[in-house]
Formats: sequence, structure tokens, C-alpha cells
Amino acid sequence: YQSIMPEGWSRARGFSWGVVADGSRVLRIAGQVGGERGDLPVKAGSDFGDQWERALGNLVEILRAAGGEPEHVVMLRAYVTDLDAFNADTAAVGAAWGLHLGKNFPAMTLVEVSRLLDPNAMVEIEGEAVLP
Repeated sequence: YQSIMPEGWSRARGFSWGVVADGSRVLRIAGQVGGERGDLPVKAGSDFGDQWERALGNLVEILRAAGGEPEHVVMLRAYVTDLDAFNADTAAVGAAWGLHLGKNFPAMTLVEVSRLLDPNAMVEIEGEAVLP
């Protein structure tokens, strides 16, 4: 894929402003929370970093089941119940990103929401990939 960088804009940190992708199949991945292999409920008491890592891992597992790889992800949307927790745990978020997505930085939206379907969930991540 090709990251889009409008002239005069600052480089986005940890994502791309826009992405142009070539491919023949589009995969849309439903929101993933921090439960093992999609299991609910999320383990009570798990911290934000653990939930982020597991949600991202679940997303990549679905991606690979469809024949894709992390470099095929072109869009992520993350819903978090506490932006302060996200900001306080950026080291864990970055480590999970490196583990599951490597150096792929797709377009991304991060939104704080009041709650998620699972009362123990602090993060839900959905994605889109263009498969070759």
C-alpha cells in the first residue's frame, strides 16, 4: 500500500493520514476485545495494555485466517473507555503494535466511548484489510 502525506502536513505518529491499497479482496474485521480468541467476557481485572495486546492479536489472527498479513491492514478503528488509560500505557500499546503489526501504520481512528458491550472491556479494535 501507499501512505498518503499531504504537502505541508506533519508526519502522523503511529498511523497514516490516508492509505491507497491495491488488491482483489477486502476484509472487514469485526471489533475485537481483549478476550482470548474472541472469548467473552474479558477477564475481570486485566489492565489496559493487556487488553489492547489481546484485541490486536485477535484482529491479526482473523486477518491471517483470511490469508492476509499485517501489511495488508489499511484501516483500524479503536474504541476505548478511558483515553487517560490509553495515554498512560503507551509503552504497552507500542509493544503490542510492534508484536502484531510490525512497522505497518494504517489509517486509524481512536475514540473514547462511555462503555462497550462487555462490561470488563476497555478496548475494542476493528479493522479493514485489502488482501492480494
